[in-house]
Amino acid sequence: MNEYELLRVIDFIEKTRRPFRDMIDEAGDDAVWMIVTYLIKSHILSQNVSISTLGQESGLPYATSMRLINRMIDNGHIVRVVKGQTGKSFVLQPSEGLLASFKDYARKTKSLLAQTLGVRAGEGDDEYYFGGTPLGSQIIPPMRLVQKRVEAQLELRFLLNDDNYFSAMRNMWADFRSNLASRKNFDLLPLPQLYTRALENGMKEQSDYDVIAINMPWLGEFAERGFIRPIDQYIQKTGINPLDFHPSIWTAATWEGRDYGVPSYCTVEFLAARKDLFAEAGLPFPKTFDDVIAAGRKFHAPDEGAYGVVWDGARGMPVASSFLFFMGACGQPPISLPRTRTGFTVDGINLDEISCNILSDAGNAAFEYMRRLLDISPPNILDMAWDQTLSVFLKGKASLGYFWTMRAARFEYDVQSVVKRRVEYLPQAFGPAGTRATPIGGFLFCIPTNLPEERVELAADAIAWMASREAMKAHVKNGFPVAPRFSVSADPEAAASSPIVRFVDQLAKRNLLHTWQRPKIPQYTRIEKVLGEEIHDALRNKEPARQALERAAGRIEKCLK
Repeated sequence: MNEYELLRVIDFIEKTRRPFRDMIDEAGDDAVWMIVTYLIKSHILSQNVSISTLGQESGLPYATSMRLINRMIDNGHIVRVVKGQTGKSFVLQPSEGLLASFKDYARKTKSLLAQTLGVRAGEGDDEYYFGGTPLGSQIIPPMRLVQKRVEAQLELRFLLNDDNYFSAMRNMWADFRSNLASRKNFDLLPLPQLYTRALENGMKEQSDYDVIAINMPWLGEFAERGFIRPIDQYIQKTGINPLDFHPSIWTAATWEGRDYGVPSYCTVEFLAARKDLFAEAGLPFPKTFDDVIAAGRKFHAPDEGAYGVVWDGARGMPVASSFLFFMGACGQPPISLPRTRTGFTVDGINLDEISCNILSDAGNAAFEYMRRLLDISPPNILDMAWDQTLSVFLKGKASLGYFWTMRAARFEYDVQSVVKRRVEYLPQAFGPAGTRATPIGGFLFCIPTNLPEERVELAADAIAWMASREAMKAHVKNGFPVAPRFSVSADPEAAASSPIVRFVDQLAKRNLLHTWQRPKIPQYTRIEKVLGEEIHDALRNKEPARQALERAAGRIEKCLK
């Protein structure tokens, strides 16, 4: 059970107790319940609790509440934690034993609710979800999905990325109100493992999954190897409208003129700035590489636990993506692509004629920028990526940071965020000869080629539901700010839910959203592997840029040929 479910169970129980207290005058508050739940909620929200505050929350007279609290401390239910350097003050927290016992109580409550409603017979309480999202009750899934689940006991299987968006999607299916699936029907894996599992699944005689989510740049490889099937014939049949998707996003799901998937969500890599710090220092927000470095130096104070910037520097996919995005900010893709009015395209390219572009002014500028970033980053930045860098910024320890918008949703919604309403969302800073072209990422819902034919139409129904306007709007309203549909980003209620929705919508209107920084060619993952090794080694060992780029370019040329 996660923390959000735990808070919802507490809220539910408190609401059921309230009518009884209102009806019976003699029914006072249960002091132990008030103390325990206040401690649990404060612990989840990272809020300090003093003994006097806890005494007030108990509803008891002061002397009585102090005796009760001290008795609970003596019994090991509450622990004192020293606060400050003097050792004279302390805060109170629930003990590990109390936390474990309360979670067990919450799980049993959740299970009883499901049994009362007549669902989830024979399943463990971890196989369904009791959370704050109303998705399961707000949007109606296709009737065929419900009928197959109930009548034929047919359950769809999903392979998805391990992130907060797909976790919420799993919860939408596993919510006991929708009765559509269980958590066991979903495999959520980190990106490297997701790639490996999806490839292994494609090589099997029969797919283990009805629907898989693949990273946008992987499309060319999976399509060329025949691991995913074209779904053109199901697009119109299931009611999916390609015109409702931003063109840059919908084309991420096409290969050689055919539709191979449906965008599940899009996420944009952007530059986050602490607007309160910039306002106090009287600094403008950065627009160029040099601006970022100058501002980062202003705020960089590692001895005080404050850093100028955080970015994805870990070996492999993280540092490779950073290099590609910085090179894009210098106006060039990593391989020779035809230029368009607004950028570059992979449409119509001859895979036998493409060549590597990183041994160039743009590649050199991107590498040197990364080298300069090291001076204003946490000392272990070359071991950090994604949730690790996000955590630094979330705790208020960095003034600038490069993040994906899907992860950055936590700035405004995470219960432990100290940067709520303090973040300015900016397009990526540009380098020499570059623009503020903003990289798009995200995932595509695809149907494996080796899925039995009798399950394909049901899988298409599931994709249509998960990528529907209603489902995406519900996700946006519940804290996941970026959907690839025009109708969702233009919805006033959705736009009002997060500053990120408005930010991305403005980028789309300015034609600043692009995918060419990570071209979806079949060789992409091999290019990424080379860069993830060579760029990382060069930064770690302080090698000259030319030497590192020559070595990487040589390996990439072999991949392309």
